[in-house]
Amino acid sequence: FFKDANMAQNDNLFFSQQGALELETPDLKIAGNFLAAVPTTSILTTQTLGNIFGGSDIIRKEIVDYTVLPGDTMDSLSVQFQISKQTIAWANDISENAALKTGQTLVILPVSGIIHIVKSGDTIDQIAKTYKVNADGIITFNELGDGKIFIGDSLIIENGQMPKKAASPLPVQIALPNSFFIFPVLKGLVTQGLHYFNAIDVANSCGTPIYAAASGIVQRAVSDGGWHSGEGNHITILHSNGTVTYYGHLETLFVKSGDRVNMGDRIGSMGHTGKATGCHVHFQVIGAQNPLSKFTVGTTINVNK
Repeated sequence: FFKDANMAQNDNLFFSQQGALELETPDLKIAGNFLAAVPTTSILTTQTLGNIFGGSDIIRKEIVDYTVLPGDTMDSLSVQFQISKQTIAWANDISENAALKTGQTLVILPVSGIIHIVKSGDTIDQIAKTYKVNADGIITFNELGDGKIFIGDSLIIENGQMPKKAASPLPVQIALPNSFFIFPVLKGLVTQGLHYFNAIDVANSCGTPIYAAASGIVQRAVSDGGWHSGEGNHITILHSNGTVTYYGHLETLFVKSGDRVNMGDRIGSMGHTGKATGCHVHFQVIGAQNPLSKFTVGTTINVNK
């Protein structure tokens, strides 16, 4: 019944896992004059369908990476994600009228506003004043709980206004010797290349040990959802030069906030907590090059070889 519908011409109704346009829902099949349920692999959940067709109060709070498709423009993405063009421009350090290239990766915020990566000396009140918002709003939207922030935290400033003299939204990367970081996992498969922010995903079986990439102080050791719950159980470590490493989707944590760790200490185990499709670690470096960035997707890392 979608054959003559206007929506079927938009090429954005339903897609198969192969990217082909589907003219029927993933869970129903038109058979003659009736609808028959078929046991297909789930492509869209009922919750997702509800979000598409309206009626959902769920607010996405995660930052996502979006790959530009043919025909995408700043205007169309603003409508698609229901955020302002300014928000897209600020998050990606581009012009509001930038011509997008197919295959280009863009950072997409969940709401109109600004992303702020916490630097040394930052406070919630100072950040709120800078972007002309309420401090309580920052705490609530980012699920900060006790209101504590740490160097390297990515805060979403809903409806924030960019200052006239604004620096790049991304922190400056300092040059480090190759020996400063070790790999956080001894063996695994690179399943996602560089994505927001400066992160690499490495997969292996759940329970695989995760190690501190360098010595430092544990800032966050979150095992109860809480702050940025999309990453599940996660750990952040502040290192002596001001850089921060982040380990997400962990199954088990072996450290707590305030612990001092040495390079190579086992800090947790790989898992699929949060919004993860399989067992892997989301390894992120704030303030320096990610030591795993040299590996392409599909590369097997094996430190012992």
